[in-house]
Amino acid sequence: MLISLCVIALNEEKTIEHLLNDIKKQSFPHSSIQLILVDSCSQDDTKKIMNEFFENSDFFDIKVLDNIKKKQAAGWNVAIQNAIGDVIIRVDAHASIPTDFIEKNIKVLESGEDISGGKRPNILVNSTNWTELLLTAESSMFGSSIAPYRKSEEKKYVNSMFHAAYRKEVFNNVGLFNEKLGRTEDNELHYRMRKAGYKFCYSPEIVSYQHVRSSLKKMLKQKFLNGYWIGLTLGVCPRCLSLYHFVPASFVLALIVCSIISLYTPFFILLLLALYFSFAILMSFFSLKQTKKNSLVLILLPFIFFSLHFFYGIGTIIGMLAYPFKRKSLSLN
Repeated sequence: MLISLCVIALNEEKTIEHLLNDIKKQSFPHSSIQLILVDSCSQDDTKKIMNEFFENSDFFDIKVLDNIKKKQAAGWNVAIQNAIGDVIIRVDAHASIPTDFIEKNIKVLESGEDISGGKRPNILVNSTNWTELLLTAESSMFGSSIAPYRKSEEKKYVNSMFHAAYRKEVFNNVGLFNEKLGRTEDNELHYRMRKAGYKFCYSPEIVSYQHVRSSLKKMLKQKFLNGYWIGLTLGVCPRCLSLYHFVPASFVLALIVCSIISLYTPFFILLLLALYFSFAILMSFFSLKQTKKNSLVLILLPFIFFSLHFFYGIGTIIGMLAYPFKRKSLSLN
């Protein structure tokens, strides 16, 4: 069985070399791995690092390709169109994979599944008190998501997953990523796959890691843009989204309504904030108990939670408001 392992990168010089070293250490036979590296017009040394890796490898084949459209969906399509493997595996450039990552995915596929994947916990490149705080917030169910691909210990079928392995026939049957979408291209493609009858087999034995953003500014920008594209995608393909995608937007709307009412009485805004921060503090204690962190900086965790939810929610609202003006450019037809 030939495997096409695909990596798309844009200005990832700080993490791409670590990932390539992980790939070099894979226990699956290198003679059965085609490695496709796609650079999305990086302005740092990302492509240089890719080309240097190309020169010193023992893989079946390595291709270093360009994604001139820069968008991630377009980059994945470049990779898929150049993949010759029986199985296509997607891994983000700011990720890390253990030595048995490919081997365990193939084991699941050989059991009769069409799509496989597993846990995707967050990790740090450089550990400081501040980045540990951001990691705790992003790793928390309250701070990120309840998606089962993050932590579940049960083998099951799920609606979506990161760093998945697909039989190539899946793409042949349902098509490629929609390049009109940004950050929700996975949701829409996976919806089409489920609609076509394919199942996403989650195995807790499969693990890959995602590097958390190194600053609060970058993390808030990520949350805002994620929310923004959720808002836009609601008008394009509402069935590819889940209700939990809109919880932050509902919270922000409640804040706005209660703030307006506070012109007459502050009771409701105070009640809402009291309820929110009570739950945020409770979840902070739960997170600290799990991570066993004792730094005083973690007192800030409830406020980090609030910032993440607010930026995601306001992004979703702006995306929904912007959709009527972008409807023609986002049409899937």
